[in-house]
Amino acid sequence: MNESFVSVQRVTKRYGDRSVVDSVSLEGDAGESVVIVGPSGSGKTTLLRIIAGLDTPDDGDVWLDSRHVSSPGHILVPPHGRRIGFVFQDLALWPHMTVRDHLEFVLKAAGVSPRTRADRVRDTLILVRIAEMVGRYPHQLSGGEQQRVALARALVGRPRLLLLDEPLSSLDPELRTVLRTELLDLKSAFDVTMIYVSHDPEDAAVLADRVIHMHAGRVVGPGAVEHNSGPA
Repeated sequence: MNESFVSVQRVTKRYGDRSVVDSVSLEGDAGESVVIVGPSGSGKTTLLRIIAGLDTPDDGDVWLDSRHVSSPGHILVPPHGRRIGFVFQDLALWPHMTVRDHLEFVLKAAGVSPRTRADRVRDTLILVRIAEMVGRYPHQLSGGEQQRVALARALVGRPRLLLLDEPLSSLDPELRTVLRTELLDLKSAFDVTMIYVSHDPEDAAVLADRVIHMHAGRVVGPGAVEHNSGPA
C-alpha cells in the first residue's frame, strides 16, 4: 500500500497484442490536482477508466484513500464504492432529464433522503452558477452550461476524487479560460482531489500541481508546476 491518496502501481491494459496502457505508475496526494497530458491514443482515457473502476487492469494495482481497489484482472471495489465523480469527454448528459433530474439521479442511487437531496441539488447548482436552469433539458443549454451540469452531477455526491476526461475540449478558447478558473474554485470549494486528462498543455499550466506526460501508453515525463494566480 502507498500513503498517497491516489496510487497507480505499474498498471497495464491490453487489447489483443497491444498495450494501451503500459506499466504506468502515478501518485496523487489528497487535495492535489494531477493533470495527465498526451496526444490522442496515448492511453490517458483508459488509465482514467481504470482508476474509476470502469475497466480492469491486466497487470498492476490501484489504491484510493488507503484502499486496494483494483488488482490484476480484478475490480476489488466497484465504481459506486470509490467515492468518485467522473466527467466524460462527451459529457454523457441524458436528453430526457432536466438539470435537477441529473443530480437527483445520483443522490437517489446513493440513498440520500428527499429533503437532503433538495438541499444538495440547490447548493451544488449555486456553486456551479446554473441554479436558475434547474428545470431545463440539455438541448436548452449552451455548451458551457452543459459543461456545468456535468460538473454538478459529478460533484453533487460529494466525491473525494474528481476525474475529468478532456471536459473542455469542445469549447471555444475564451470559454475554456473562464471554466478553467471556475474549476479551480470548485475543486477548492468541494475539497476534492482531481485527476484531469488533456491534450492541451494550457490546461496543465493553469490547473496542475503535478503533471504526468503520456505517449503510446507510457509515462514519459512526470513533473510538477505551481498554480498560476489567474488564467494564462
